[in-house]
Amino acid sequence: MKFGFRVPSLKKRIAARTSWKRVVRHNLGIKAPRGWGWLTNPKKAAYNRLYARTSVDPVKLVTRAAKRRSRLSDGAWLPVVLAVILATGILAAVSGK
Repeated sequence: MKFGFRVPSLKKRIAARTSWKRVVRHNLGIKAPRGWGWLTNPKKAAYNRLYARTSVDPVKLVTRAAKRRSRLSDGAWLPVVLAVILATGILAAVSGK
C-alpha cells in the first residue's frame, strides 16, 4: 500500500477513459451507480478506499491552493505550490521510479 504523494500519470488517466472494457460495459447498459464498486468487485473496492485515504493527490493540492488564492494576498500561495512540487520530486526520487 502506498502512503504519501501519488505520482500523476497522464498515460494512466487517458487509459482509464478509453478502455475497451469500459466501452463494452457502457454500451450493454451493465453499469452500476457510483459508489457501488463493492458490489461488482469487493476486493478492489476495499483496496481503492484504503488507497484514497492514505495517499495524497498533488494535482488536487495545487487546485485547492489556486482556489484559496483569492483569500490570500497575491503571491502568498506560490511557496505552497513550490513545496508540493518539490516534495513530489523528492518522493519520486526516493522511491526509485
